[in-house]
Amino acid sequence: MTKRPRRNHSPAFKAKVAIAAIKGEKHFDVHPNQITQWRSQLLEGATAVFGEGARADAAPAVDLKVLHAKIGELTLANDFLAGALGKAGLLASARR
Repeated sequence: MTKRPRRNHSPAFKAKVAIAAIKGEKHFDVHPNQITQWRSQLLEGATAVFGEGARADAAPAVDLKVLHAKIGELTLANDFLAGALGKAGLLASARR
């Protein structure tokens, strides 16, 4: 007896099968226990779409105050270096 290779299903396929199972359609070559498991996962995860989890993702992940402070630091460093190069006479040749 030959062993069938293990199949890896994509998340899109799993969602498609789970939605079909909710509708009552059964035309996929997948074990019924697996379909039941995917269906229950879909139903459990569906509440997160409309719950607090969806709103938490909309918040910016980066603190703008830190970024503005970094921009200020880099601007000061660039101004300092431009002044130093200008005094050394290297800034005019670098811009040509």
